[in-house]
Amino acid sequence: MTNASKHCVVIAAVCVATVCLVTACSGGGAKSAPDQTASFQTIPCPQPNVAGFPALDFPPSVQCGYLTVPENRTTPNGRQIRIFVMRAPAVSPTPQPDPLVYLSGGPGGAGSFEVAFMVQHGLSAERDVIFVDQRGTHRADPLLPCVGWEQFLFDAVSIPFAAESSTIADAAAIKACRARLSATGVDLTAYNSTENAADIADLRVAMGIDNWNVYGVSYGSRLALTVMRDHPQGIRSVVLDSVSPPTVNIVETWWSAPASSFKAIFVACAAQATCANAYPNLESDFTATVNRLDQTPVVTQVADESGALVTVNIDGFAYAYTMIMASERTDASDVPKMIEDMARGDPRTVAAAYLALRGPHEFVGLGGDALALDVFCTESANLTTEAATLAKAKAALPAFPDRVLKVQPKQGRLFTECPVWNVATAAPAVSARIVSDVPVLILEGTFDAATAPEWVDVITPDLKNAQVVLFPFTGHAVLGKSTCAPSIMAAFLDNPTRPVNATCAAQTMLTFTTG
Repeated sequence: MTNASKHCVVIAAVCVATVCLVTACSGGGAKSAPDQTASFQTIPCPQPNVAGFPALDFPPSVQCGYLTVPENRTTPNGRQIRIFVMRAPAVSPTPQPDPLVYLSGGPGGAGSFEVAFMVQHGLSAERDVIFVDQRGTHRADPLLPCVGWEQFLFDAVSIPFAAESSTIADAAAIKACRARLSATGVDLTAYNSTENAADIADLRVAMGIDNWNVYGVSYGSRLALTVMRDHPQGIRSVVLDSVSPPTVNIVETWWSAPASSFKAIFVACAAQATCANAYPNLESDFTATVNRLDQTPVVTQVADESGALVTVNIDGFAYAYTMIMASERTDASDVPKMIEDMARGDPRTVAAAYLALRGPHEFVGLGGDALALDVFCTESANLTTEAATLAKAKAALPAFPDRVLKVQPKQGRLFTECPVWNVATAAPAVSARIVSDVPVLILEGTFDAATAPEWVDVITPDLKNAQVVLFPFTGHAVLGKSTCAPSIMAAFLDNPTRPVNATCAAQTMLTFTTG
């Protein structure tokens, strides 16, 4: 396994414990003003970054530090927290003067898991790139994981995931986590997009940066848009990768993303003669198998990385989830084959892929779960109902069982978890429109099963200088997958007012596995 591919596996492993989950966010009022007392201090970069995973170590050129900010800007004289920051200097001897700040996804993802790969990927070729561990994540102080919950998710590969008994165990783990974090004095109302965006605005000022460019992927795109709306000062340009707009209630509409991804894959397979001949009934076979597994899960055993046998339980949700994540981890080339293998009674490829999604056990406890739970609950789940969410899920995938659709696509059970996490509903300002003249580049994959391509259309009317580049056959988080996305982004950053040449994106190809 190459360093890059190992890095991608590690990132996905962390996301299984963070992005996958869902629950409430703080009361998040209107704009949270940047704090005049915020300060930045450099420190030696900690090595290793994650013991046993040298691919994630900070490159020697990277500089590290902490941004100190109020935990809750609405509480005068409240406690302070620290945001971990990494700055990768430009490789060029004549770098561009305006750096790029990189906002990771999740919520709960962390720049410290991505900096090594992105530096190798050439992101810092022409300008400094600043990575951030957002509040509560990995090397932030405090780190706010739900260790028991992450362990539950790690072990959940061996149980029927969508069963009521699993939901009860999930809620118990969330309840225990909330009690533990509350006992430490953490203000769980303060881990939300409003405070998160104010942290980013504070960072620019504290680092003495007049103008910078903002890149956000997945939840990072939501955060970038929030920064654009609430703290537009000093923003030269913005790149949004796999857009999750604040104006879209992701919890209520989440299943539309897998639905559009599945459809795009089915259409692409039908357009390739070898795939179409090998799998002539792909869509109907997939739907029938989801329903069969919902009623009668398949239980098998798979060897993990150490060679130990692990019991793997594949119910209807686990099967659909594995297909959702297939194009997010790498590409979708194996998806038709995995669908048909299971449809024909061979669970080996799906079981192995499902087991791999949980990632290394060393990452249990490294997630920023409080941020994930707060953001999803406060800013989405608490603003809708389970009935409304199920209705939209059924509209997107009418033939799927209700039991599958009641679980959010990234393993979330928000309408059970959010009442247990027990945080307030966000103010309307959190989901207000973003109207801006700032130049924006949007990167979107047509196979994206996490953030629906149709969500791009929700925000572009208000972004007066937006360019959209679609990447065929590409899943979630385009920048790290496409060979040409970095060059398109670099050209945009060099001159954000000039139309980009997207020829290479349009030429993206994929051959599906058969046989």
